[in-house]
Amino acid sequence: MRDDGGARLGPTAQPVTAPVPTAADDSAIEPATATARELVTTLVAHGVRDVVLAPGSRSAPLAYALQAAEAAGWLSLHVRIDERVAGFVAVGLTRAGAIEADGAPGRPVAVVTTSGTAVANLHPAVLEATHAGLPLVIISADRPHEMRGTGANQTTDQVGIFGSAVRYAVDLPAGAPGGSHLDQILTRALAAAQGLRSNHPGPVHLNVALRDPLAPATPWRPGQPPAPRRVVASPAPPTPEALRAGPRTVVVAGDAAGPAARALAEAAGWPLLAEPTSGARAGENAIGPYRLLLAEPALGGAIERVVVLGRPTLSRPVSALLARAGVEIVVVAPRGTWPDVAGTAARVVGAVAAPARPADDDAAWLHRWRAAGAAAQQALDQEIAQPGRPVDGLLLARHVARAAGRSEGPRVLVAGSSNIVRDLDLVAAPWDPDRRPMAVANRGLAGIDGTISTATGLALGLDQPVRAVMGDLTFLHDAGALLRGALEDEVDLQVVVLNDGGGGIFATLEHGAPERAGQFERIFGTPQHVDLAALAAAYGARHTLVEDAGHLRTVLAEPVRGRSVVEVPAGRADLRVRRAALARVVQEAVNEALRAGGAQEVPRLRGGLLKNPGVT
Repeated sequence: MRDDGGARLGPTAQPVTAPVPTAADDSAIEPATATARELVTTLVAHGVRDVVLAPGSRSAPLAYALQAAEAAGWLSLHVRIDERVAGFVAVGLTRAGAIEADGAPGRPVAVVTTSGTAVANLHPAVLEATHAGLPLVIISADRPHEMRGTGANQTTDQVGIFGSAVRYAVDLPAGAPGGSHLDQILTRALAAAQGLRSNHPGPVHLNVALRDPLAPATPWRPGQPPAPRRVVASPAPPTPEALRAGPRTVVVAGDAAGPAARALAEAAGWPLLAEPTSGARAGENAIGPYRLLLAEPALGGAIERVVVLGRPTLSRPVSALLARAGVEIVVVAPRGTWPDVAGTAARVVGAVAAPARPADDDAAWLHRWRAAGAAAQQALDQEIAQPGRPVDGLLLARHVARAAGRSEGPRVLVAGSSNIVRDLDLVAAPWDPDRRPMAVANRGLAGIDGTISTATGLALGLDQPVRAVMGDLTFLHDAGALLRGALEDEVDLQVVVLNDGGGGIFATLEHGAPERAGQFERIFGTPQHVDLAALAAAYGARHTLVEDAGHLRTVLAEPVRGRSVVEVPAGRADLRVRRAALARVVQEAVNEALRAGGAQEVPRLRGGLLKNPGVT
């Protein structure tokens, strides 16, 4: 439906229309220029320090104002020619702010586009931001109201274009008054983006109509930055609820769980099952290959309670655990919505505290998990490191994880949201707490969109080297993000690409079963033979072709300077068979560890490595 001002309403976003002035001020500067300058000033006053611009004609007043504001030291401007890239660079910048804020939503970041298809190209980034809770501020330039619906060039219905994916939306008419009117709109928009009232941060959309003339007659010299505006207070942190002692408990740390997950596990003496991008995969309680142990009756089968932090999305065994009858599920969600796919949560709280006293068998419970986890980890390491073993995703993930834990390497690791992040989850040993990397993935919607762009935004926002690791399809999907404008800042970004010529993840799923071989390759394998060296050179990035495991170790030990692509060739023809063989080796090691610890030997792992990497 539409309100009286013509703004489309959605279930979670309520677009509004600011009042149109009754008379023009002939003595003022051009109305579009005035609106742009005041908008930029108000954004800065409300805490925006980074803006990504995808240039165009209708957004010209905003571009001029942003450039002047950057020259005055008010903000950093990042220019990208591709709107989808621009959107995910902004996502990376918001993630950088969250890292600096130690898991809090972080500072808002704006992305500015012109009208038409430019706005639609931001949709993937908006969807990632809404599901990941990132404070992204979309500012789309638009034609004035009198040109809409007339067939005017680059004019479409941009009002409500993102539907329910935004927390707040406003359609600002051309010539709308500034002052307190505009300040109120920005106050509400930035508060919604940061979740200051809703405790549910996410993207917001300002659709700004601008009427000709679009070029300022006189330059703008902004002067001193505007005084900060802090109208809406931040929500108070939730009061922790104490958990009762008794049930055999594990802590599951999904994406963006943060250090609270590790702190809880260690305070309570419980096993920690932490995904690599949880921010908690470190310390003695973390169990590296945890998903291989969940089918064991003496381990996963004996779990009575699960405390969930973050958003677990990587493995079917964890999903099955969270859906299992008879297991008490406690979800810790400090902000917004909470993960409970199976609808089994017994309690949803903002924060928890460990029991005042541990249960009698907590120490034995933790020891059993540690012993089995160590045995599985050792078996994996030995098999993956065998001389002559071909390079594959597991070997690459193992070396990348080890390099990420070294103090001299890049502290930021971005993982593509396909097989690579699952391989990291399987083989990455828990990191030393003092050298834990900042591991990031776009797990809001777990798409392969914008992975290189996100890594670029992180490098810009943190001003430090970033290593990104991904498959060839994820790389090709966002290869345009390697482009750097001649007038834009260089980033220290190394993109490590496992090039197995297609979609390797599907080979480990039901689609890769032998009886489907005749159908598999074209519609799932999607083979490709792109010359990655030529592609990297075209975008001005260095290229290195890895020859073997030793060469890979050497490359990962070198400093990350500028933009580079490290290509790691691999085959996927026998991926399914190799994973099954590795599962048998790990099974034997775990059984031996359980026998040595007095636990009953159990049947083969159900599913093993074959189904575990599956997409949920």
